[in-house]
Amino acid sequence: MKNIRLDRRSLLASTAALAAPLLVPGLTRAQTAAPAERRFEPQVGGWRTFEVTTTVQIADVQGATQLWLPVPDIESDYQRSVDNSWTGNARTIGLTRDPKHGVRMLHAAFAPETTQPTVTLTSTLRTRNRAVDWNGRGTVAEDPAVLKANLQPTELKPLDGIVRKTALEATRGAKTDLDKVRALYGWVVAHAYREPKTRGCGTGDIKTMLETGNLGGKCADLNAVFVGLCRAVGVPARDVYGLRLVPSAFGYKELSGNPANLKGAQHCRAEVHLAGLGWVAMDPADVLKVMRQETPDWIKDPAHPVVAPVMKGLFGGWEGNWVGWNTVNDLVLPGSADTGTKSFLMYPNGENASGRFDELAPDTFKYVISARELTT
Repeated sequence: MKNIRLDRRSLLASTAALAAPLLVPGLTRAQTAAPAERRFEPQVGGWRTFEVTTTVQIADVQGATQLWLPVPDIESDYQRSVDNSWTGNARTIGLTRDPKHGVRMLHAAFAPETTQPTVTLTSTLRTRNRAVDWNGRGTVAEDPAVLKANLQPTELKPLDGIVRKTALEATRGAKTDLDKVRALYGWVVAHAYREPKTRGCGTGDIKTMLETGNLGGKCADLNAVFVGLCRAVGVPARDVYGLRLVPSAFGYKELSGNPANLKGAQHCRAEVHLAGLGWVAMDPADVLKVMRQETPDWIKDPAHPVVAPVMKGLFGGWEGNWVGWNTVNDLVLPGSADTGTKSFLMYPNGENASGRFDELAPDTFKYVISARELTT
C-alpha cells in the first residue's frame, strides 16, 4: 500500500502544538471548546486492581508440549504486581526468566502422554494513569546500564543506515532531547499509518519499513519506528509490550479492551527517558489507530477534533486500563527446542514436536484471555 503523507500545513500545526501543553494540537483556544471536540486527558490518580486470566488448551497433541505465558514484569510508578497463580496438568510449571535478559514468564512443560495439555494463569496487578508534569523537572535516578541498554540496536531495530539517516533528517534543528522526541513523535504520526490487515501487532522490522517506504502496520511496528528513531539520535527509548484490559474512560472504542474476551487486545506502547523527568509515556501508534479506525472515515489530519486530544494526551501520558508485561526485545524462551530469539513476548507462546505454535492464531492455538476489575 502506498505510504500516506500529510500535507505540510497539517504536520506543522500538529507538531508545533506539542510544544504548547495547554492547547490541543492544531486548534485554537476557541476551537477546543467546540461541541465536536472529544476529551482525552489521563491524569495521575488512584490505583485500580485487575485480575487477568489466561487459559490455554492444546487439542492437537504431538509429543511433549511446552507453553510460555507473559506475566506482569514491570514495577513502576504506574504499575505494581500483586500475585501470579496457576493451575493445570503440566508435569512441571512455574515462573522462570529468559536467560538473555531476565524477563519473567510462566513456563509449563507437559508429558508426551498428556491428552489435552491445559494451564490457567491468573495475574493480579495494580495500575494507574500516567501524565508527565512538564514543569516538574528534578533529579530522577536511573541505572546507567538500563539507559545504555535502551540506546542499543536490536535484531529488527538497527540504528545505522536508513534508520540513522531518517532520524537525523526528522530532528534537524532540534536542540534538546525533548525537541528530538517531539519531532519524531510528529514525524511518525505524519508519515506512518495504521494498517488493519497486519497480522497481530506486527513484527517491528523498522529497517524494511523505512527502506520500502511502506510505513503501514500496527503498534509493534509503529512504536518500534518511533523507538528506533529516538535511539538513533541518542535518546533512550523502549517498547512496552502489554494488553488492554477494560474500556477507555474517555469513550474511545479503539483505545478500549473488552474484559470478557481480550482476544486481539495485545498492545505495545513506548517510553522515552528525559533528563529530570525519567521515563515518559508515549504512544504514536494509538494516535494512528484513532485516525484510521475510530470513525467510519479514515481521518488524515491529526488536528481533527477526534484525534487532537489523543495526540496531545499520548505525548507524555496514557490510561491505566492496560497492563504492561515487559520491555524486552530479542529474548530466548527457556527450554525451547527453537534456540532462536523472539522479537518480543506479548502473546502466549507454545510448541510441541511439530514446532512452534502460531501465537497470532488464538482460534488454532487455543487460548482465552479475560480480565476483571477488583474492588478493594
